[in-house]
Amino acid sequence: MILGGDKLEGKSVTEQVAEYLISHVSNSSIEKPIIKINEIFGVDMSVTKHVVMLWIVAILVSISVIIPVRKYLRQATYSPSKTSSAIEAIVQFIRDSIVLPNVGPKWVNTWTPLVLTFFFFILFANGIGMIPIFDVIGLAKYSGLTDSNFLYSLTKGGATATGNFQVTAALATITFFAIIVAGTKAHGFIKHWKNLVPHGLAWPIYFLLIPIELMGMIVKPFALTMRLAANMTGGHIAILALLSLTAIFADKFQSAFAGVGVALISIPMATAISGLEIIVVLVQAYVFTLLTAVFIGMAINVHH
Repeated sequence: MILGGDKLEGKSVTEQVAEYLISHVSNSSIEKPIIKINEIFGVDMSVTKHVVMLWIVAILVSISVIIPVRKYLRQATYSPSKTSSAIEAIVQFIRDSIVLPNVGPKWVNTWTPLVLTFFFFILFANGIGMIPIFDVIGLAKYSGLTDSNFLYSLTKGGATATGNFQVTAALATITFFAIIVAGTKAHGFIKHWKNLVPHGLAWPIYFLLIPIELMGMIVKPFALTMRLAANMTGGHIAILALLSLTAIFADKFQSAFAGVGVALISIPMATAISGLEIIVVLVQAYVFTLLTAVFIGMAINVHH
């Protein structure tokens, strides 16, 4: 069994599987990042695998979305390519079906770019995580790959950046401040904070409502953080756990036939979950952008 290039001799198969599962969904270790950079103001600036994946996602989004759109806008006549037409359909769907019903016609063009950025970024990050590029690199273990090799460092850690809670927390933080900015632009800074609670209630009730509403402001980005990261992590663990049953049963019963028998069940199940994961990739990008639009709309359309 190939375990991402780790040297796990002397450990049981179950221990090797457990370490492989953790390493596959986690980021690069602090001790062995891809590029080690000294701390700046107490912050570790080393380049880890998830940082590299974020760079790759940014490049792919630029190539697949930004460049075709800018090329289309420079055209003198209306002759969109297939790529531009597909992007246009997605943009129109998100604008008309997600942003417009929540923020209203006055603010739809203001907040659609942010929501679209979330959608494309999360969609690409989720999708890349489904491609086992770096697991294939782990095969080089049998070609003399060592701990000091750059390729070996790429096999350490998962490829799904949106499975990292720090990444999803950063996205949710942007949503958090977008909510405040949206409410401030629509009603003014003071009025926005007054709109957190209903008007005209008995004043003792506000001692209960104000803390609840403030907690609600924190819960919203927290829910976005946990939902996206947990869904992207859980699917990968389920697939790898099913595939690992082959090695575990073969070791448990000391028989290759036991492993083959389990593989006949676990591999089709893992394949089915992989298909479900493709749907999850799309759904989670949609849900994050939908909830972002809903939260921003709640700050704008207080009466709703």
